[in-house]
Amino acid sequence: MILDYILRRLGLLFFMVLLLSIFTFSLSYLFPGDPLSNLSGIPDTNFTQNAQLEEKYLFNSNYFMQYIAFVGRILQGDWGMSFASGSSVFAHVVDLIPATLELSIYALVISVVVGVPVGILASAYHKQWPDKFISSTAMIGYSMPIFWLALLLIMVFSLKLGWFPMSGRVSLLYEIPASTGFILLDILLADFPYNGMAMLDALHHLTLPTIVLAMYPTTVLVRFTRESMLKVMDQNFIKTARAKGLTRGQLIIHHALRNALLPVIKQIGLQFSTLITLAMITEVIFSWPGIGRWLIDSIYQRDYPAIQGGLMAVSLFIIIATIMAELTYTLLDPLSRNQAHGKV
Repeated sequence: MILDYILRRLGLLFFMVLLLSIFTFSLSYLFPGDPLSNLSGIPDTNFTQNAQLEEKYLFNSNYFMQYIAFVGRILQGDWGMSFASGSSVFAHVVDLIPATLELSIYALVISVVVGVPVGILASAYHKQWPDKFISSTAMIGYSMPIFWLALLLIMVFSLKLGWFPMSGRVSLLYEIPASTGFILLDILLADFPYNGMAMLDALHHLTLPTIVLAMYPTTVLVRFTRESMLKVMDQNFIKTARAKGLTRGQLIIHHALRNALLPVIKQIGLQFSTLITLAMITEVIFSWPGIGRWLIDSIYQRDYPAIQGGLMAVSLFIIIATIMAELTYTLLDPLSRNQAHGKV
């Protein structure tokens, strides 16, 4: 039954990736300009080059054959050339996606570390002043636009107090070799006498973008964890345990917590896909050199091959993160597996 469910989810993943590839291929014809230039990234060609590109991209064939050739090039890492830089779009994606993933992962860790315990605390003091304070604060954070929060934090902590830098990943004083693309890991792997200072500097650069990006998922996890805990605490087995004289802490730790956290695990995975999209705005404001900032710059520059590659990379990560979150939740929760197969 578990294998059957995994195959179903893999089939859904394949279908969504298929739709994504069709949409990305269609963008070459939807964008202004020559579709052949939009696919290849070579805007100006002579007669000989144009004939070679038409043969490579099967432009003398029908749309189906062109799409098949497009998928083959995507699998081989041939995503065309960027109009702006003249470099490979795939190389840009590979170089920039670690910075976006790094920022999203750190924001997700902060969201889980803060959001889940605070949500549990709010449920433990239901309808009391801690619950009211936490719920009100979470509502304010949920409603706050992240670009406004980012500008506010920059104005206060960067311009006014000077505690944190307002852009970049690390100061120009440190030349960190890009081994993995994750700045903290690269600093640890680098062999130079200023690792500690470089690490502290990178953490200073990472603080404000992480706080801004973590605000939305943190408030979502607070509210979701609170509602999940209250739902479990209202079950009959919890009432029976309470009647036996168990304290509030014993009820939460030994009985309610493991049942209430199952839906939260799914929500954590879904929030990671949300972070990928929100990171685009955060990267632009803080000049974070990730794929989101690069994609926004490509839109301004009308770099159509880069737009295609960036959208495909971001969408693919979102699809995979969503499917993996649902798969993890279903594997951990037998009841959801039965419901997925139409059983009660």
